[in-house]
Amino acid sequence: MKNTFYIIFLIIIILVSACRSNNNNYNNPDEIQGDYFGQIPPSDSAKLFAPNTISTGMNERDFVISPDGTEIFFCREAGNFKYTTIFYTQRINHIWTFPEVFEYCTNPNYKFVEPHLSIDGKRLYFISNMPVDSSSFGNEDIWVSTKTDGKWSKPANLGSPVNTKSKEFFPSLTQDGTIYYTHLDTLVNDEFIYRSRFVNGEYQQPEKLGPNVNIGSARYNAFISSDESYVIIPAYGMPDSYGGTDYYISFRDFQDNWSQPINMGLKINTSSPKEWSASVSTDGKYIFLMSARMNNKGIDKLSQQSLLEFHNSPQNGNTDIYWISSSIIEELRLQADFKNKNNKLLFE
Repeated sequence: MKNTFYIIFLIIIILVSACRSNNNNYNNPDEIQGDYFGQIPPSDSAKLFAPNTISTGMNERDFVISPDGTEIFFCREAGNFKYTTIFYTQRINHIWTFPEVFEYCTNPNYKFVEPHLSIDGKRLYFISNMPVDSSSFGNEDIWVSTKTDGKWSKPANLGSPVNTKSKEFFPSLTQDGTIYYTHLDTLVNDEFIYRSRFVNGEYQQPEKLGPNVNIGSARYNAFISSDESYVIIPAYGMPDSYGGTDYYISFRDFQDNWSQPINMGLKINTSSPKEWSASVSTDGKYIFLMSARMNNKGIDKLSQQSLLEFHNSPQNGNTDIYWISSSIIEELRLQADFKNKNNKLLFE
């Protein structure tokens, strides 16, 4: 009897240990440790990031990690985009907290989306349509929360000249504070990529970027590198697209010229029409991107349980977060073409 009990006890211990180690502790989020949410870094092929805790089967996008690697912000959507908000997790005493809604993004009447951290990690930029004043109506604007003594402040509207009566989206900053973002031009009812220089503590009059950045029949959510040497552009309607919106890259030279846009290829892009949010870690090692991809395994047999499990799992057709080594950027940089269609240098 004692031997039987001992064997059963060992089996239970083995099963519990297996569950704890399975999926890199995804079923035990309070125990996740290590850099990048405890994930094994990817190489030159895109990997799903943090299955079942950050990539869950809901629509996830807009990933950013702090320069010191202790904070992560990302966006999650539900209810056919009725509810859109920013989630937050931090590493405390080497352990990552379970992702929760960021404290200033809990009002269900407004949308909160597209977080971005400044290079020093002290300012969080994001988009919201919450009103600036006592008005009950807001507009998509850029908001900023400042971190002081380890605490994030109540967000403030970035104000003019960047924010306008029209809509602004997807802030992205360089090391010197220049902000790149998407602006809706109401005169033509189309969105374009703009930038505003930061001089003497103030943003300057925004400028619309040229045709090598504002590409395709639609373009939006451009991510600028910290040194402003390249920009990643989600674009729709390009002749070499793999399907829907693809990620493109354009490189900038020292004379502020932009190279011809390059499709980032099948390591990054797929036939998925939902690829429109990318970022690069502050250390420059990894690209994070949003994509809607289906699990190749599929469902063996349709049942209530199998459908429910598929619905509640990543890679179910909703958008997830993937990551890949940024070495692909340097490979593409070698292809940068600064000549226009007439084979003349752009700065001649």
